[in-house]
Amino acid sequence: MVITRHVQGGGLSAGDRKAYIYLPVGYGENGRRYPVMYMFDGQNLFSDDCASFGKSWGLSDYLDYTDTPLIVASVASDPENRLSEYSPVDFVSPGGVKIAGRGKKYMDWLVREFKPYIDANFYTLPQREHTAIGGSSMGGLMTLFALAKYGKYFSKGAALSPSLWINRGKTAEIVNGAKFWGNPTLYADYGSREFSNHAEQREAFADMCSTLIKKGVFLTARIVPGGTHCERSWGKQIPFFMNALGFLPENEL
Repeated sequence: MVITRHVQGGGLSAGDRKAYIYLPVGYGENGRRYPVMYMFDGQNLFSDDCASFGKSWGLSDYLDYTDTPLIVASVASDPENRLSEYSPVDFVSPGGVKIAGRGKKYMDWLVREFKPYIDANFYTLPQREHTAIGGSSMGGLMTLFALAKYGKYFSKGAALSPSLWINRGKTAEIVNGAKFWGNPTLYADYGSREFSNHAEQREAFADMCSTLIKKGVFLTARIVPGGTHCERSWGKQIPFFMNALGFLPENEL
């Protein structure tokens, strides 16, 4: 079941934003509490009707079918300010537009306002060991940033097709300079057909994975055969990252 709420806060570029909260099968029975995965681009996760390009990941269908005990909380992105809101660094877009990275401001809002709201209003397991973060493209980049700088809140993450081309030097500095507190678990992938989208993407992904392993991150890394940069492709990776992060069906726990 997916319910919607409206949220506000100084970390959001728009004053009122729709939040999508997936509640697992059996939610509310016997007072059971659940781990939470915070995700980016909430409009693209659950329903084709809401998806930016008419195709969602189908995440709720997978979680319902597999009976996976997990809450997913996600806020819709602001199409006019998504690149700014989901970037931890300043950069120049492919069109030559200078983008001021507001990723830190967004993450501050997420951990100081949105997460406390979710924990106060839903049956969550709020501790770090039960809290994950994930996203694709710019959301994948933000997942790396979150594990690097907000590790006291998140113990695991899924970074699908992370936008490592964003100011590559500064992005690499975030990963290289991070301590990755508590040996987080990370699933990271890249579609084989994406590598031509930006220069040196194959090298950037390989370098990132090597650095993460050296820093003690429990990394599952994949090159997705035939994978592309779209919701249809990312949705097919749901079983892989759910299993890598330990979010298993009820009958496998």
